[in-house]
Parts: sequence; C-alpha cells; structure tokens
Amino acid sequence: MNFSRAGWLGLAMATLALAGCATPQPPLRTVPRVDLQRYLGNWYVIANIPYFLEKGKVATYDTYAMRPDGRMDNVFTFRKGALDAPEKSWHGVAWVVNHESNAEWKVRFLWPFTATYLVLELDPDYQWAVVGTPGRDLLWVLARQRHLEATTYQDILKLVALQGYDTNRLALVPQP
Repeated sequence: MNFSRAGWLGLAMATLALAGCATPQPPLRTVPRVDLQRYLGNWYVIANIPYFLEKGKVATYDTYAMRPDGRMDNVFTFRKGALDAPEKSWHGVAWVVNHESNAEWKVRFLWPFTATYLVLELDPDYQWAVVGTPGRDLLWVLARQRHLEATTYQDILKLVALQGYDTNRLALVPQP
C-alpha cells in the first residue's frame, strides 16, 4: 500500500478519530471458539459498514494463511470502482490475542496501526462469519462464496442487531 506523507497523516488522524467515537454499550459477545485451521482461506465481503479505506472498492475478499511464527498473513484483495477493474491487494498480518476462544485478533496493514478484529458470529460449517470492532463502528459480513442466500443474510442482520449494531449502516459490496 503506497501512501504519501499526507495520506499517512490522514490515516493516523482518522484512526484516532474512530477510536474516540465509541459509545458506552455492553461489550460485544464473540463466538465461543474459532477453529483457526477451518477459518483460514478466502472470505468474500458481502456487506460492511463503509469507511474511507474501503470506499469505492468492489469484489473484495480477505485471504488468511497461517505463518510459521503463528501469525496469519491477511491479504485484502479488491477492485477499485468497477468489477472489471484490475485486482489489487494490500498485505497485512493478523494474530490471535485471546487464545481461549481464538475469536479476538489484532490486524495490522500499516505499522504501527492495529485494529481489533472480533469474530462475532460464525456459521457452524464456516460458510459465513460476522466480524466487528469493539466500538461498533466497523462490521463485515463475510462468506466463503461471493453471494449469500437472502434469508441467510436477513438472519445475520438480526444477529448483528442483537449485538447493538445499526444494520441500516451496512452496505452490500458488489461481487461478480
């Protein structure tokens, strides 16, 4: 990811601003356990709460791969503005911070900035997942396929609402 000095400064300021936006709510509830080996692989972004780094990106997906040091490579792949645009990728790293559940991670795409990644909901067959951040300002609905059944998506929205998220903020991400 190539940023100018102004881009780096903007990212730092936005990160600090987001950190101050948390409202007092009960802590988010993560899933009891994530089997990391089953979680690895591609996760297509079905919907998210849009924010500046993902604005205008389509056909997005994350790929997780275990590294020898116990951390995970996290590659975010996207197309800018159109489904036929060239694919681009950002390379990050993720690591588990709650080893009891494996449902709380730190993710870093740009040193020294990290984000807390909470696995809030997870299909028993690992076909879809919901990931959020503690302040409820960011959320992603992920799936192993580029599309989810409408009834499954509606059920996920109900689960997300129970966690205190405003589901009206979610936007579907165009996928081919």
